[in-house]
Amino acid sequence: MPARSTWQRTRDATLSLFLLGPAGAMAQQGSLPSPEDPDHGAGTADEDWLATMEGYLFDGAVVLATVVSIAGFVWVAWAGLTKFNEARNGRAEWGEVGLLGIAGGALLLVVTFLLTTATEDVIDAGMTFHNAMPAVA
Repeated sequence: MPARSTWQRTRDATLSLFLLGPAGAMAQQGSLPSPEDPDHGAGTADEDWLATMEGYLFDGAVVLATVVSIAGFVWVAWAGLTKFNEARNGRAEWGEVGLLGIAGGALLLVVTFLLTTATEDVIDAGMTFHNAMPAVA
């Protein structure tokens, strides 16, 4: 690729400033929405920012655990559909489909139980930690 001339670089910079300059000025003049408080441990930034950060971390952990659980549900569903298709085409026994359904259902129940239990334990631990902290004057 040949080197660009000074004229081309100047033209591109001027065009960028012309097109993006008004957008930057509007963003500085506009007011951004305030962030939503976390579900647990919401404190103000001046008073109890540690509780606020704890709440955001808890919310993030719950979202991550939910995504992992959803991935498990999708994986079990995909395996079930694949095994059903194999049994329909004669490459697998129908008993394998039933066994996969039972094992997949049990796996989904265990994942749901663990997710619910872990979420409740984290809430209890967070509230215990938050109540044990000394008050900031």
